[in-house]
Amino acid sequence: MMVESTDFRNAMSLLTSAVSVVTTAGLSGRYGFTASAVCSVTDTPPTLLVCMNQAASSHVHFIENKILTVNVLGAHHQHISKVFSSKMTPEERFKHGVWSELETGAPVLEDALVSFDCEIEQIQTVGTHTIFICPIVAIQHSQHGQSLVYFNRGYHHVGCHVDQTESA
Repeated sequence: MMVESTDFRNAMSLLTSAVSVVTTAGLSGRYGFTASAVCSVTDTPPTLLVCMNQAASSHVHFIENKILTVNVLGAHHQHISKVFSSKMTPEERFKHGVWSELETGAPVLEDALVSFDCEIEQIQTVGTHTIFICPIVAIQHSQHGQSLVYFNRGYHHVGCHVDQTESA
């Protein structure tokens, strides 16, 4: 028995995910997209997994450049998330936020919660998406305390500490 794609999407909407803007740069320019399908693979060596829809207009640039930076967005970055998931041109997108570089040259959002600068080591195609396996070559942290997450088809903020001690 096969699970219907709409049932799968509805169920996945209940999986809380950090919101990131994934960027790359190369001879053809700078590109980026909003992503929630990013996760840790291992800490030895430090490696991330990033999923990207093959239909994305910038897909070919990520494949060609073989580098990317995962910029994890803070609660104050909801507008950046919307910009990088819009129909704006790459040039228009990068007018929002302050951008720099680390080791690879992929764009780093200066005030992201954390930015993981990576090389793309392996590429795997599964259905409509490409999976990038990415060793991390540099990390940059900021001082912001709340994260932007996506849950139940909407943005939410996470970062308030919850006391985990039980009262008697």
